[in-house]
Amino acid sequence: MDEMLLKVNGLTKRYESFKLDGVSFQIPRGYIMGFIGQNGSGKSTTIKCIMNLIRYDAGEIHMFGQTDSQQPEKLKNRIGYVSEEPHFYDDMTVEWTGRFVGSFYTTWDDALFRKLLARFQVDRKKKAKELSRGMKVKLSLALAMAHHPELLILDEPTSGLDPVIRSELLDVFLEIIQNENCSIFFSSHISTDIEKVADYITIIHNGRIVASTDKLTLLDQSKVIKADNRYRNASIEAELSNLKVNDYGYSGITSDIRSFDRVWKSNFPEGEYKVEKLALDELLVRIAGIKGEQLCAN
Repeated sequence: MDEMLLKVNGLTKRYESFKLDGVSFQIPRGYIMGFIGQNGSGKSTTIKCIMNLIRYDAGEIHMFGQTDSQQPEKLKNRIGYVSEEPHFYDDMTVEWTGRFVGSFYTTWDDALFRKLLARFQVDRKKKAKELSRGMKVKLSLALAMAHHPELLILDEPTSGLDPVIRSELLDVFLEIIQNENCSIFFSSHISTDIEKVADYITIIHNGRIVASTDKLTLLDQSKVIKADNRYRNASIEAELSNLKVNDYGYSGITSDIRSFDRVWKSNFPEGEYKVEKLALDELLVRIAGIKGEQLCAN
C-alpha cells in the first residue's frame, strides 16, 4: 500500500452559520490531490485546520504517520504551504523575504530559492508591494518549495491568475511530483486546473465530502444518461441523481451504468438511451443534487 503523507479523519469545525462536517480523505506519497468545491464550501477551513492555523472541534489529522500535535515544528519543516492570500512585508524586498522565511527552516536551500525565482522570473530586488498578484503567488510557491518539502499544501494557488500564468504553475506542479518523494494537495474552484494535473480528487460541498477517489474512477464511473420522456418511471428515476426534465427529454447521473442498464431493460426493453461522459466541471454544476454515496465517496 502507498505511504499516506496526509490522513484526515472525521475533521469537524463548527461556526454559527457553517459546519465542517466529518471531513475525511488521505493522500499517498508521490501524487497530486485536487481539493475542489464552490467558494464557501469549506476548502480553506479544512486547510487551515490541517496547518493548525485554527482549532478544530473533532477529528484527527496525521502527517507522515504522526498526529499534528506530535513534534509540530519538525512536521512543518517537511511541509510547504501557500495561503489563499499571500502576505508579505510590503516594503521589504524579495531577497530579504527569502532570508526571513528561510531562517525558520533547518532545510532551507538558498541556492534553490534563487533558482526558483529565476525560473518564475521574480525580480529578487523588487519590494513585495511592487509585485503583481501573479508574481506574489510565484514568490509564495518559491518560498514553499525552497526547503525541500515532502508535502505541498496550496490554498487556491491559481485563483485570480490569467490563463498563461495558471498553466505555467500547473506545469510546475507536474514537474515537482516527478520526484516521487513529494505530494501536492491543492484546493481550487477551477475545475479545469484540477482535471489537468490531479491524480486524485476530493470534492467538498457545504462542509461535507461528496467524493474522494482517483480521478479516472470518479470520471469514468459517473455518466450522464439522456432519454426521451416516454422512457421514464419511478424505477428509472431511482437509479439517477440530479434529474433534469424538459419538453425534449430528461437527463440524470449514474455512477453504476450496469445497474442502470439492468433496470432500463427490465422496464423499456425496446427503448434507447444515450450515455455521455461527465466532465468535472459539469459534475460540479450538478453537485448540489448528488449524494455522496453515488459518487464513490470513501
